[in-house]
Amino acid sequence: MAQKINPLGFRLGTTQSHHSIWFAKPKDYSANLQEDEKIRDYIKNYVQKNINISSIVEGITRIEIQKGIEVTQIKIYTASSKLGNQNQSREKKELQRNEIQEFQRNLRKEFYCVNRKLNLTITRLRQPYRNPKILAEFISNQVTNRVSFRKAMKKAIELNEKTNNEKTNNEKTNIKGIRVQIAGRLDGKDIARVESIQKGRLPLQTIRAKIDYCSYSFQTISGVLGIKIWIFIDE
Repeated sequence: MAQKINPLGFRLGTTQSHHSIWFAKPKDYSANLQEDEKIRDYIKNYVQKNINISSIVEGITRIEIQKGIEVTQIKIYTASSKLGNQNQSREKKELQRNEIQEFQRNLRKEFYCVNRKLNLTITRLRQPYRNPKILAEFISNQVTNRVSFRKAMKKAIELNEKTNNEKTNNEKTNIKGIRVQIAGRLDGKDIARVESIQKGRLPLQTIRAKIDYCSYSFQTISGVLGIKIWIFIDE
């Protein structure tokens, strides 16, 4: 009764899939798991330190790692509007291609494997505000810029609803509900509290319901605030 569980882990094998796909013997499992964590940390730190690649790969939502016998495939999902923009000139597109190739070369040097090659793929999300992590980063930027947290939460829900009304490839996004929760010393008050806004349905106990979830924390002047976002996507 009243036990909390991660909505993504609760739905593994039904509506959610693993971000790491590989098979290993029991004695090699821990080494592969640590290697995945190092790859993800290296990618995030590289994007933060390198200004050129950070303009191309900004707002990383997911990093998938698929290991085979001969090839390790890394897929980065980003919400950057500059990646794959058709209105850009040839020179900018060539610069983007060179930066991505340099990023891939540095990744290969850092995680050199004798028996496996390493391929990198960067995919741009067409509807970024459908992803809870992008909404959480939007709220954190608004709050750090001294915008009211309630106003930031309402604006995030409006952006999500606007995405829901848009059509991609003549198909409408079926988002049936969203809940945004923020906790901590809100507005600099001495006592921490939890505030949340929900719109629509959110069947958390239904395994067949496809729910996207994000937990995000960020630093403010008054302390650390935490954001949790649930999005119910009806298939």
